[in-house]
Amino acid sequence: RRAARVRQGLEDGVSVTSAIYDAGFNSSGRFYEKSTGMLGMTPTRYRAGGANEEIRFAVGETSLGTILVASSRKGVASILLGQDPDALVRDLQDRFPKARLVGGDGDYEALVARVVGFVEAPALGLDLPLDVRGTAFQQRVWQALRDIPAGHTVSYAEIARRIGAPKATRAIAAACAANALAVAIPCHRVIRKDGALSGYAWGAERKRALLDREAGGTATTYRSSRA
Repeated sequence: RRAARVRQGLEDGVSVTSAIYDAGFNSSGRFYEKSTGMLGMTPTRYRAGGANEEIRFAVGETSLGTILVASSRKGVASILLGQDPDALVRDLQDRFPKARLVGGDGDYEALVARVVGFVEAPALGLDLPLDVRGTAFQQRVWQALRDIPAGHTVSYAEIARRIGAPKATRAIAAACAANALAVAIPCHRVIRKDGALSGYAWGAERKRALLDREAGGTATTYRSSRA
C-alpha cells in the first residue's frame, strides 16, 4: 500500500522526498533500499514518464496483424499488437508521454524483423535484451510467465501460487493486462482454471492463435478484422 501511495505521489508530480514521507516511510534510506524493486525503476525515472529518454520504434506486419516494436537504450521496451498502426503509435505515446519518440532506421527495422520472426515462431525464443518496466509485483508475475515453456499453459491461480501470493489471482490478471511486451512476456500462456482462455490485452483470437501455433508448431491464421 505504501508503494502504491509513492507511485501515486510521483504521478501527481510531488517531489520524491515528499512522496516517500507522505506514503508513510519513516526514512528515505529505508525506501531507497527497495525503491527499484517497488517501482521497477528509480523514483525519478518513474515520475519522469520517459522524460529525457529516446525511444526508437518501428511498425511491421505479422500474421497476427500489425506490430509495433519500441526500444530504449536498455533494450526492447514495448511489443504491441493491433490492427491500426496509428492506434499503436498513440498507445506508445501514452506509455512514454514525456519521451522523445524516434522512428527507426534501416538497422532498427532489422531488429523489428527479428521480433516478427519470434512472434511467428515463439518457441525459438527472442535473443534480445528487454527493458521490462513495472512494479515489484508485476516483475514477479512477469518473470513467472517467462518461465512457462512454449506449448504449455498454466492458470492464474497457479501463477499466484508460484510467486507466493495464492490469493492474488485478480492481481495476477491485472499484471498480465499491464504487460507491454507481447509474446516476449507470454501472458497468452495463462488461462482460467477451467481451461477457458479468459482475456488478452491484444484480443482473444490472437491468444488462441498463439496457443495453437505453439501447441502444433505451425503458423495459425489470424482471422479478426479488429484490433
